[in-house]
Amino acid sequence: MAAADPQALATDPHPLDGAIRAHNALLAEGGVALRLERRGQRLGLRGPLPCRQGGERFRVQRISLGLAADGPGLEEARSRLRRVQQQLQQHSFDWASWGVASAGPTEIAAAGGLRPGRGLDPQAAVLRFEQVFFADPRRRRNPSGCRTTWTSAYRPYLRRLQRLAEQQGLALGLPLLELVLESYPLASRGRQQCGTALAALARQEGLALSADWGERAGGYGLHAAQFRQLPSDGQILTWIERIPNPAWRLAYGLMATYGLRNHEVFFTDLSALVSGGDRVLRVLPTSKTGEHQVWPFQPEWVERFELPRLGHDRSLLPAVTTDLRRTTLQQVGRRVAEQFRRYELPLTPYDLRHAWAVRTIHIGLPDTVAARMMGHSVAIHTRTYHHWITRRDQQQAVDAALARSRAA
Repeated sequence: MAAADPQALATDPHPLDGAIRAHNALLAEGGVALRLERRGQRLGLRGPLPCRQGGERFRVQRISLGLAADGPGLEEARSRLRRVQQQLQQHSFDWASWGVASAGPTEIAAAGGLRPGRGLDPQAAVLRFEQVFFADPRRRRNPSGCRTTWTSAYRPYLRRLQRLAEQQGLALGLPLLELVLESYPLASRGRQQCGTALAALARQEGLALSADWGERAGGYGLHAAQFRQLPSDGQILTWIERIPNPAWRLAYGLMATYGLRNHEVFFTDLSALVSGGDRVLRVLPTSKTGEHQVWPFQPEWVERFELPRLGHDRSLLPAVTTDLRRTTLQQVGRRVAEQFRRYELPLTPYDLRHAWAVRTIHIGLPDTVAARMMGHSVAIHTRTYHHWITRRDQQQAVDAALARSRAA
């Protein structure tokens, strides 16, 4: 949930507005969905809270704290927000303890919650999903990666669900989920990610999906790349000459040699590149999929691209903002892609990553090992590189059969 703008809650500026915005930004960074707000000369809280009718449903609601909009009031408001958040985490939140009586069905409907006869409200379901997503202890260990995952892999598809629900007047159910899924082209990355996001929402809300949901939502791997030629090793070595900036040549070399994601170039321990180092890079836990190690393929490219220089001085890389209090992993990755386009390179940064993966398949590296180096699951690895893995496995079977035939 985006941070509420306290300035929108009152017409006149107030001395506390800056402090409220700063505190709400910290809450958002920590994955907390609640927000402080000023309404006139009083302070309150706003965010996904349990429906006052009871049950497990959440919707955006306010708690009036009755605190004056001054320094002491702000400190107390922060304390009460922490108390509410603690109660929500412990499943002990009770409206009565905050001086609020339970609301009836008419009031809930008028406030934008569940509408009689309409079933589950999509807007409220998405808010619940967002709160649960950011409250997950596993994700809270990596806030920057969590925010990037939410922004890129969930929010666009849930926003489309909310928009189509409003346009079509549909409650949350299988017809709406199928409508959203079918709004994306077949065999597209967007369709596959949409299917994953909607399936997670359905699990939270206890909705049953059709038996063929995975098949209908899947189909994205490298379908486009399978029908276009990924860059050959020779082309990769040639196209780097089109990059006039030495810093970006080093970034290109890292991605080509180690199959790094765009942003991982700037979130990787490069100390192993020093003379005498083992040249095994460690992608840092601040990256999208957490810490993992990766080996060079081809190994000789370490010297070819002059990568040992980075072991002694990583400042030789492009000057890109990496302070995750001021940027996101997605923005860092976008900066790399923009630079590739600026140099009019005939490939994308991810083409280098895909080429690295295909290289490991051709040399026979086990899929489980390659998947771990790439920082994703074996299932994703197999689905994404199905074409080349199938070809490799078939070739191995053919070679084994021919060897037996010759022996006989």
